[in-house]
Amino acid sequence: MSDSVKTRAGREGKKGDLAVRLTEKDAGGIEISVESSVGHMFGQQIEKTVRETLERLGLENCEIAIDDMGAFDYVIMARIEAAARRLRKIEGPGCIPDRKVDYGPPRRERLRRTRLYMPGNNPDLMRNGGLYGADSVILDLEDSVSPGEKDAARILVRNTLLSIDYFDCERIVRINPLSTEYGSDDLEMVVPYGVDTILVPKCESAEDVKAVEKIIAGLEKKHSLGYEVLIMPLIETAKGILNAYETGAASDRVVALCFGAEDFTADIGAERTKEGTESFTARSMLVLGAKAAGVQVIDTVFSDVQDEEGLVANTEEAMALGFEGKGVIHPAQIAPIHAVFSPAPERIEYAKKVVAAIEKARSEGSGVATIGSKMIDAPIETRARKILRLAEALGLLEEEKNEMNGKTGGGS
Repeated sequence: MSDSVKTRAGREGKKGDLAVRLTEKDAGGIEISVESSVGHMFGQQIEKTVRETLERLGLENCEIAIDDMGAFDYVIMARIEAAARRLRKIEGPGCIPDRKVDYGPPRRERLRRTRLYMPGNNPDLMRNGGLYGADSVILDLEDSVSPGEKDAARILVRNTLLSIDYFDCERIVRINPLSTEYGSDDLEMVVPYGVDTILVPKCESAEDVKAVEKIIAGLEKKHSLGYEVLIMPLIETAKGILNAYETGAASDRVVALCFGAEDFTADIGAERTKEGTESFTARSMLVLGAKAAGVQVIDTVFSDVQDEEGLVANTEEAMALGFEGKGVIHPAQIAPIHAVFSPAPERIEYAKKVVAAIEKARSEGSGVATIGSKMIDAPIETRARKILRLAEALGLLEEEKNEMNGKTGGGS
């Protein structure tokens, strides 16, 4: 074998990341060279991680040069594995880090007001994803990752799922479409290692969902997962909008339909505007399809991160249309969106009065309930109970109860 067999991986000069240059040799063992911004504190640990990773990957004779900017061990392992896989075929699953976090099975019923996108090839951003308070985080392998880095990104996302605590956030991975050369490999790399939900881009039909489901089910069986990974189709084309109901109803794994405005407007040949008139009909049809299928529906991102007033107005419109959440591209957008999707105190109080009036009427054998001069019918009851379920999920009813206890409780 010639000393000219070389490869590289990672990103040079990026915080929390490293660049790897790897050369395989015929003999001579492992030679390691490390330059690190934290070398004076962690130099020995870095070298230990590098050596152990190479040995686990079966590389016994090689030279490796590391240019590190404070990467964690799981990132070092991911970048070395990416370089090694570019060098030659690696047998087995690779160099998988020990699981640092152990979540329960994916939860179908949960709040999805915000889904925070995180580029799948940026370890520094992904590491902090659970700290911002979003309901879900999306580790993205599609649009935010260039074609030449998709192999490295999926390894990094796998290691991140095993190593980073996202607390109560839903852990979503956006894969590449199965129609590309990347989608199946994405699923194989992430499904067994702690993902809750797979976001399926460019989803246009029930067949697209079933194709993803078939691969996921095979991986669940192969790895004895003992739970079902969920699916979230991302609707981004005119065909996808027209097939929204069939897509939402294609599998019990589907939990929500999401709208992607950028690709949709490109598909129909329109300019995307802040007012959103070009996508209003499509968004309305998506809501109808999702509701008919019995799944949640989540609006597109608001792309101007500096315009909080516009974000709030756009979110209020989304809620009025029936959406239950929005995509998020910056942590600063989370709190304003959550505020819009949280029921105001007066709505909670009215909902409590509606439910109380209904239950009182039924206890008295009456099928008719009123509040003042207004009759309470089934749609009003349904809406009131939904508001109370949301308030309970947000802890607003518990806060109210605690406030009352504080007012009435006495000292000893």
